[in-house]
Amino acid sequence: MGDNNNNPSEKSLLTDPPFYLPEFEESHQYILNEYAVEPKDIGIFIPCAMRKPYSASPSHQLIKMVISQVFSDDQYHLVVFGTCGIVPSELEEMYPYAHYKYMLGKCKDQKVLDDFLRIETDRVAGYLEKTRHLYRYRIAYCLGIFREAFIRGAEQAGVEIDLILPTTDVITMIVEQGDCAFQEGSLSMDEYLGEFCEELIRFRNDRYKKE
Repeated sequence: MGDNNNNPSEKSLLTDPPFYLPEFEESHQYILNEYAVEPKDIGIFIPCAMRKPYSASPSHQLIKMVISQVFSDDQYHLVVFGTCGIVPSELEEMYPYAHYKYMLGKCKDQKVLDDFLRIETDRVAGYLEKTRHLYRYRIAYCLGIFREAFIRGAEQAGVEIDLILPTTDVITMIVEQGDCAFQEGSLSMDEYLGEFCEELIRFRNDRYKKE
């Protein structure tokens, strides 16, 4: 891939909005056109995190803990998406995914937000199209503009999202409480994680096991 003959650890930290950077587009094209995604029953999609690699993030560790209580590792494939684009979690240490620092939640520039939504919608759509026949089911756990991009990407690709969480009822409850740093709070909040676990169990028992 590109100039990746250099040691990625020696590369400077990328701090510009990553969705504009050529390194991320090059990596995205590699994933779409060259990387072989292993087929799994379930693709589970979660947002990227500030801490790198993503698996070191406390929120990702909580989310993974919930998932592992419901599904075995051979049943699902974890995929990360957001400002990074969309990347199979096993590639989290590949350059540039472990080498950037950016928080879209702090951005107030509407053009940047609009550009992110457009770019990320296309990248989600491309990945969902690539993996159309590799997953039987798709589950997404996301909030805000990430959620909007994922929904739009699925619609653009014509691929069904079998389960998207948190539910709008729980999101509305958090927003109405109004005591979070971000309007919809964090995916690592107990209310969201509790519902996530309950709904994964319901999905497994009501749909997954019966087919």
